[in-house]
Amino acid sequence: MTKDVLTIQKARIGATDTALLGPLDLTLASGEALALFGPNGAGKSTLLRAIMGLEALDAGEIIFGGKQVKGGDPGRMARAGAGYVPEGRRVFPGLTARENMLAASDDPRAKRHARLEEMLAFFPPLTGRLKSEAWRLSGGEQQMLAIARALMRRPKLLLLDEPSLGLAPNTAAGLFEALTAVRQSGVAILIAEQNAAAASRLASRAAVLVGGKIVAEGPAPEIAEPNSLALVYLR
Repeated sequence: MTKDVLTIQKARIGATDTALLGPLDLTLASGEALALFGPNGAGKSTLLRAIMGLEALDAGEIIFGGKQVKGGDPGRMARAGAGYVPEGRRVFPGLTARENMLAASDDPRAKRHARLEEMLAFFPPLTGRLKSEAWRLSGGEQQMLAIARALMRRPKLLLLDEPSLGLAPNTAAGLFEALTAVRQSGVAILIAEQNAAAASRLASRAAVLVGGKIVAEGPAPEIAEPNSLALVYLR
């Protein structure tokens, strides 16, 4: 039986009657991808931030790797094996693509460079851009770089906030193909994404958030079906 990497139980942020998030429950197993759908302001980003320890819960708990997540200590989560890519492709613009990736790891030199080669296998378009400063990369290349940088520490869990936002369809398709390979390597992925069709090809399960609460959950292809999503959003 696959062990859950992430367990969320009755998690809530805010007062009971005006909660920004929750209460909600979720689980995520190793090598599984779960997509979060919902309109803007539904609480998807807040949930990811809470898992990463950037937001403190007012009730409930988040368990990652068998330990309770404490708000205000994202560094602890990173050391425990969580990778986080917030919305906005936040790379280090003055560093090269290679330097961005190497800066994310504190492994010995040989291991860092070996891991960088593994990242290039996931994201081949970065191979010819290693010496380019990050700000010179295209939007798609910057997003790949941001994800590769998060993966340099070999996380057990990868949190992604709107990774395809602003990308051309072909670029987004390539990005999701790479993420599928990342998932198949054993990394659990929790992704907040507006492109429901693409995310449903990556994820086996999906949850829809509206007003900070999960209003639907099930197989990703079924949840992502346009009519299904529309009905949920209009509740």
